[in-house]
Amino acid sequence: MVRNIKALTASSYGSMFFLGFMSTLVGAAARNIGLTPFQIGLMLAFQNLGFVISVSVSGALADVREKPRLLFWGTLAVVAGLVVFYLTDVFSLYLLAMLLLGAGIGTYEGVTDAMLIDLHAGRESLHISVNHFFVTFGSIAITAYMLFLQTNWRNAIIQAAAVVAVLAIFFAIARLEVRRVHANSYRERVAILGREPIVLILFVCIMLAVGVETGFIGVLTTFLMELRGFDQVTSKIGLLVFLFGIVTGRLLVGFLAAQQRIPQVILGLMGLAVVVYSTLFALDLGNFVYLLIYVAGFSLSALLPMMLSAAGLLFREMSGTVLGLVKIAIPLGSIILPLVMGLVANQSSFQSSLFVFPIAFAIAFLLMVLVQSRMQLAREPR
Repeated sequence: MVRNIKALTASSYGSMFFLGFMSTLVGAAARNIGLTPFQIGLMLAFQNLGFVISVSVSGALADVREKPRLLFWGTLAVVAGLVVFYLTDVFSLYLLAMLLLGAGIGTYEGVTDAMLIDLHAGRESLHISVNHFFVTFGSIAITAYMLFLQTNWRNAIIQAAAVVAVLAIFFAIARLEVRRVHANSYRERVAILGREPIVLILFVCIMLAVGVETGFIGVLTTFLMELRGFDQVTSKIGLLVFLFGIVTGRLLVGFLAAQQRIPQVILGLMGLAVVVYSTLFALDLGNFVYLLIYVAGFSLSALLPMMLSAAGLLFREMSGTVLGLVKIAIPLGSIILPLVMGLVANQSSFQSSLFVFPIAFAIAFLLMVLVQSRMQLAREPR
């Protein structure tokens, strides 16, 4: 049996790497597989369905069951999804594979942050930030790897399945005692959390932050080419600069932010984002736009892990349940905000629709101001 804290922490990071890997898989491999836009949308819908169900269920179970065992079952779902993907060319089975992958990565999202809260008293926010750094790293890795493999996308699938199977073996032999078995049922825990306005506000703010990240990644190259005169190559450099801002921001803010200052850090990053995104879309700065794009990535980089840390620390005794609930906002944000942006673009213009992003941050900023006095985070006594 494995009870080593470092090994369990590394396994959490590995799980989140594969979460990023699987989340980006369809987008990275779509052209190689030969999928139509409709098929891509349907597959992502099935993945999100599996994710939403799994993240809420696994989060609740994380409060009352051994977390490595939950991660074992989630990892088996990922392996099964990858194997189905590898073996078939039937689209209906692709949907089954995406449902399994969504369930697997939903378990990673629902359990790993709660496990890190158990493992690292006093340094939870740092490890949650690093955990989510690996999500971005996994997304970049699969994109680069698919460029390398070109049409041999099945090789990436089966190689990933082999590595994830090793992770499953680790979780099968790993053990981590349940620190607190909650006396309340899941329904009672949800009722308790439902009476807390801060949970709803964190849910909405997470939805807005994730929605901006997803939407901005989707339109950045188009924005640079259509409105700033960049070409195919220089616009893609802009996307890489943005991702670099996210990666470095998650690491730097995670390492430098004192845990008790998380509410102020969240508020400061949101305020910075309002200014940066408004300036980015209002002014033509030529090549200096790269600097602003980097700061745009940096400003939103740590928002998700910091807000998740706040939720888990404010409700430490039911951290799995609260994290499972607020993380439902992740796929919702990825759908709702780009949809709102599309509706604005359809009614007005692409230029006007871009201001949905700073408006979203302004709303999140005002909501966080309302609950600042209630977000008192303290270290857990050792």
